[in-house]
Amino acid sequence: MAEELDTNGTQNVRFDDPDDILENEEFLPNGDGRKPMRFTDFEGKTSFGMSVFNLGNAIMGSGILGLAYAMANTGILLFLFLLTAVAALSSYSIHLLLKSSGIVGIRAYEQLGYRAFGTTGKMAAGIAITLQNIGAMSSYLYIVKSEFPLVIQAFSRADPTADLWYLNGNYLVIMVSISVILPLALMKQLGELHLFFSLLTSFVFPQNNSWSMVTLGVCVFPSQTAYTIPILAFAFVCHPEVLPIYTELRNPSQRRMQHVSNLSILVMYTMYFLAALFGYLTFYGKTEPELLHTYSRIDPYDTLILCVRLAVLTAVTLTVPIVLFPVRRALNQMFFSSKSFNWLRHVAIAITLLSLINMLVIFAPNILGIFGIIGATSAPCLIFIFPAVFYIRIVPKEQEPMFSTPKILAACFAGLGVAFMTMSLSFIIIDWTTGSSNSGGGH
Repeated sequence: MAEELDTNGTQNVRFDDPDDILENEEFLPNGDGRKPMRFTDFEGKTSFGMSVFNLGNAIMGSGILGLAYAMANTGILLFLFLLTAVAALSSYSIHLLLKSSGIVGIRAYEQLGYRAFGTTGKMAAGIAITLQNIGAMSSYLYIVKSEFPLVIQAFSRADPTADLWYLNGNYLVIMVSISVILPLALMKQLGELHLFFSLLTSFVFPQNNSWSMVTLGVCVFPSQTAYTIPILAFAFVCHPEVLPIYTELRNPSQRRMQHVSNLSILVMYTMYFLAALFGYLTFYGKTEPELLHTYSRIDPYDTLILCVRLAVLTAVTLTVPIVLFPVRRALNQMFFSSKSFNWLRHVAIAITLLSLINMLVIFAPNILGIFGIIGATSAPCLIFIFPAVFYIRIVPKEQEPMFSTPKILAACFAGLGVAFMTMSLSFIIIDWTTGSSNSGGGH
């Protein structure tokens, strides 16, 4: 660690980083009569409202399409309780991340892992983020696989029972991947396309506004309930994006960023509940794991439903290359951190990832398996386990002793994550073994 004075005579403390893993960060002492600590020496220009939108957009994803199915398998009351619990725990884990980042001044999730546990921590965080994003891309392409044939069928008025190649979702998802997604993924930078795609993605996930009479009901516990918490966890993962958004926030402080996080989670919590509720009230126990596919039972040629399908297809297709970029960056940081940019490697990683994801989508029985596995593995790591252990490791013992209340709570939080992961995986494996998942609305 070295000290230097800037032109105004302010003392800046900088941590040595021989591997260039950490970016140089500025720390100003926070004491009596002195300036408050700044997160970094980067001057953020993003407003509070736009930061809420950005983080909300990071939270929002294809997981919203599985929430109605989760509610159908738990009942409204239990679903509301679980949704509230996951949202509150997500907010607490962001608090742990912000506290840890404030101590060491790091702007990336993987770098926080490196600071806490060295290369092992960076690799673990990178792998979890990679799996989470692969799961997200798989769910997006599964939507293409299931919805694109219905759109073509609606336009061509083809017989749904006909064995036509252009109504085969496996062929269509490969064609979309090669003709649309791959060219975008091969770009060196997405630039301004990112904003357009993000805005489009944020506003196209549908919510049915048809009310019908229903009782709150008794919470039921079929085998499919095992997927409920993983689906909810999958829907609330935004933690790798918290620190970059914190960096770009105007007048950044831990308190201000926590308010951004809380408001974003509250907005998504409300949207998730309404989307799940309206979907459930429409189909009840007939709700399928992918909500849009359930609407084909009403009228596959309905103009409004067709427009929604087209919007969702456009959004998820254009979002895949955006999600692929951080996966490729994480792989480069894990395995090629000392090498400069190389087009051959850039292209090879994109083709390999898309090939792997297409195989997952083609052979996955339904989208429920994707939500379940990712929600039961990488999601608890990113939400529960890593923020807690990073916090315990990074916060100095002089500031918070090992047996202080905050660190005990963090340890319990990590234990909760481990228990959640173990229990969810056990239930899902049992469900797969008994074969009951095949009767849960697969297509």
